Amino acid sequence: MRIQHNIAALNASNRLKANDNAISKNIAKLSSGYRINNAADDAAGLAVSEKMRAQSNGLNQAQSNAENGISLVQTAEGGLNETEAILQRMNTLAVESANGTYQDGTDRANLNKEITALQSEIDRISTSTNFNQINLLDGSLSNATVTGISDTGISSLAVSGGNITEGDTFEVKTDTSGIATITFTAGSGAPAGADSVTFTAPTAALEAGKTYTATADVSGLATDGTEDAAIAAYTGVTITFTAGASFDDATAADATATINNKSLSLQIGSENKDDQRVSLSIGDMSSKGLGVNGVSIANQEDARSAIDTIKTAINIVSATRADLGALQNRLEHTTNNLSTMSENLTSAESSIRDVDMADEYVQYSKNQILSQAATAMLTQANAQPQNVLSLLKG
Repeated sequence: MRIQHNIAALNASNRLKANDNAISKNIAKLSSGYRINNAADDAAGLAVSEKMRAQSNGLNQAQSNAENGISLVQTAEGGLNETEAILQRMNTLAVESANGTYQDGTDRANLNKEITALQSEIDRISTSTNFNQINLLDGSLSNATVTGISDTGISSLAVSGGNITEGDTFEVKTDTSGIATITFTAGSGAPAGADSVTFTAPTAALEAGKTYTATADVSGLATDGTEDAAIAAYTGVTITFTAGASFDDATAADATATINNKSLSLQIGSENKDDQRVSLSIGDMSSKGLGVNGVSIANQEDARSAIDTIKTAINIVSATRADLGALQNRLEHTTNNLSTMSENLTSAESSIRDVDMADEYVQYSKNQILSQAATAMLTQANAQPQNVLSLLKG
């Protein structure tokens, strides 16, 4: 029997320490509810869990973003609903004033007073409709502003589609025979190859009052990857313009649109990708933007002309409301999808990181019993050297 080194006591002491460490881990897991409390518990599992947690948090915020987007769209649509109601009333007044049973100085003048008041209300709605202090209907969310329009040339011009670039310029000219040409100039921030994008104009002479559309042609850009950004940016971009009253003066027929690119972008995904963003663009819904600021029904001829002008404005508002309705439906589906994805990711992350309470408690009970047993064995192992004294006494 050796007394310098009590191997049995050392073994029991080591097992007691190991059991105590295991109990500490059991208590940490049971008290936190997590199987992984630090990297030492499961390094690989922690890395996967953190990536899933980041994605899940991003999806939850994206869902909140989409819900805010729905609220914004509803706010804008509410303003447009009232604007369209006003335009319908203006149309009724114009049709009424166009009737030959009214006099200019009295009857039509009184009707025109309401027209003026309604124009002011349209302007008030366009400037006061906002969401979180973001104006929605004053044209600040429009992709393009149009300048230099002449009634004898191009009466309207709009740019839509694609990922257009800040500073892009479109110019439409008509020569003395009415043939249109389109000149496109890329903005300073445009990707490589943008200046080579062409827009095809109508080959026949323009007819007054008719609307024409020219689509960007990116087929001539390189396919070696050097101009992929330009292809992506301008694919689907269209120019829509309406011919004016006459084309006698080529200079007066100019219309230029410069891109503001102030459309509102909603982040509806957890990644920095184009397909996880959606843009919202709303044109100028003021009386000027709708073309009804100069409407008058003070005489019969003006009233007849006003009917067409107001109907055009109604069509513009209706088309905008349709776009907003489509976007709202999309965002509602987006929120449902994001909720499902977040739920599935949370479940997957839980299976990796969360502790099974029943199983962990079984392990805790086992380690407690082993710790108590190790304590008892250590006591007995420490008592063994005492037996040597009995030999010495004999």
